[in-house]
Amino acid sequence: MKLVVIVAALIAAGAAALAVKHLHAATEAGQAAVPPPPVPVVAGTVHQGDVPIYLRGVGTVIAYNNVIVRSQITGQIVKIAFNQGQTVHQGDLLAEIDPRPYQAQLDQAIANRDRDQAQLVNAQANLGRYTSLQQKGYASTQLVETQNAQFAQLQAMVKSDEGVIEQAQTNLSYTKLTAPIDGVSGIRQIDIGNIIHPTDPNGLVDITQIQPISLIFSLPQTDFVEIQQEMAHGPLTVQAYSQDDKIKLDDGKLDLIDNQIVQTTGTIRLRASFPNAKKMLWPGELIDARLLLETRYDGLTIPASAVQQGPSGLFVWVIGGDETVHTRPVVVSQISEGQALIDSGLQANEKIVSEGQYRLVAGSHVRELQGEEAQQTDLQSSVEQEIP
Repeated sequence: MKLVVIVAALIAAGAAALAVKHLHAATEAGQAAVPPPPVPVVAGTVHQGDVPIYLRGVGTVIAYNNVIVRSQITGQIVKIAFNQGQTVHQGDLLAEIDPRPYQAQLDQAIANRDRDQAQLVNAQANLGRYTSLQQKGYASTQLVETQNAQFAQLQAMVKSDEGVIEQAQTNLSYTKLTAPIDGVSGIRQIDIGNIIHPTDPNGLVDITQIQPISLIFSLPQTDFVEIQQEMAHGPLTVQAYSQDDKIKLDDGKLDLIDNQIVQTTGTIRLRASFPNAKKMLWPGELIDARLLLETRYDGLTIPASAVQQGPSGLFVWVIGGDETVHTRPVVVSQISEGQALIDSGLQANEKIVSEGQYRLVAGSHVRELQGEEAQQTDLQSSVEQEIP
């Protein structure tokens, strides 16, 4: 910025000296002074309209849910029923463990239950006969009580057998590994024919839910109060952009502000959710987040290149009706997508200089470049060539 000020001063001094030289020469020759040629510039207009106010931060995409599919039993994998990277739905078959050992356990448990059930039926019949004989005086009380105890014991054995059957059925169901959530499968960690164990750290495959998907991003803690105030009026919109800030990836909603401020960085962490219908957001991706805080109605905007930095702050060159320029201090609220939002200093439809400012001094006459001429003229190069 110091260089810009020095260059501008040198240009102004050179222009003044050149003007004095021409005036002196013209005076000696008895002729009128020749005014300097107008400075070519690219002009812009102060536009008025609705302008969104964004808070910008950098965030990381986080899976809404992430599950490692593990086996709950030990066995040999006899079938793989999914492709790596495939979208799966809850309940879809992913793999199958050899069911034969667990089917055999179930069959044995059912046989034991049926055996004990038959003994229970016989014990119940005997208890009925002994009770009838006791009432007639032909059977002792001890015999009846013994038979009653045997009947209760067999009842308990049948209930135990039912429990063993349920366990065997559960183990048999575990031979089919299914997707617990909707999501995208990752890289398969074990191949067909291998033995899988409940203790395997990587399991069979990782499934990640990406529709919807979450974003964790940070903003300065100075924005906290303003965000809270706007959240009280309703949910806030969050836009996700690529890291180069050129491609809009998705629109989402702000879910929450973390319950603590990160004191080491002076920031707040926020979480937003996105439908991610086009799958443009991927877990672990770094993106630029824009939190739409409010919309400034009838806001004034100019090209960001028109805003200059001077010793007293920000200013712009304003073109008057006589095609001369003068500086005007301005207050800028934000600069977004090449446009500066002006809080004060300008009015709608005023003309300003957006390119070519470095050759200007107060009161300079300007010539506005239009169309292809404005695009092809290298104003910066012209400045450099005329520096004495």
